[in-house]
Amino acid sequence: MELTKHAHACVTFTDGARTLLVDPGTFTPNAAELISAADAVLITHEHFDHFDEAALNAELERRPGLRVFGPESIRAKLGGRAEVVRKGDRFEAAGFEVATHGTTHAIIHADIPVIDNVGYLVEGRVFHPGDSYATPDAAVETLLLPTSGPWTKFGEAADFVRAVRPARVVQIHELMLSELGQNSARMLLGEKGLTGLPLENIPWGESITL
Repeated sequence: MELTKHAHACVTFTDGARTLLVDPGTFTPNAAELISAADAVLITHEHFDHFDEAALNAELERRPGLRVFGPESIRAKLGGRAEVVRKGDRFEAAGFEVATHGTTHAIIHADIPVIDNVGYLVEGRVFHPGDSYATPDAAVETLLLPTSGPWTKFGEAADFVRAVRPARVVQIHELMLSELGQNSARMLLGEKGLTGLPLENIPWGESITL
């Protein structure tokens, strides 16, 4: 199985001819192209940096058989053409086994309503949390760690890694960090920092084998 990192929170899982796409949002320049190439799509929550509503609706018009999974709000925004998932669900998407963990988006501010957020554990190994540091109720080999955004905090990110105890940590949701900010994240959260694990930064479009 290979993981390909795209802009911000978007990744694809591939195994042979099977392609599973997670969180193609408007911060991902080639989101429409990635959606067109996917066999199934997972959406963690409705925020635009994770969910390109227009691109997904266009692809569903072209290819109504495309399976899209996400919280209830995603189905509503896609005209009922998505499958609703909640914490504790287990299902197959593009031939990959997927389990869901977590219920809500991390708090940004008391004045901003909290929305649904579902994290996805793929093949019982790789966890994409969306916008949340809620610890999954399962062992995780590779953790995709969000490091930038209005809800993130390095101290909470470090505690999240410590609670999950993965063997490998890959940075996602990094688009709001400058090069200096990403270097700071590696120092604070990486092997010589608070977690004791290397924080891997994968260039957009490149892949790692899992």
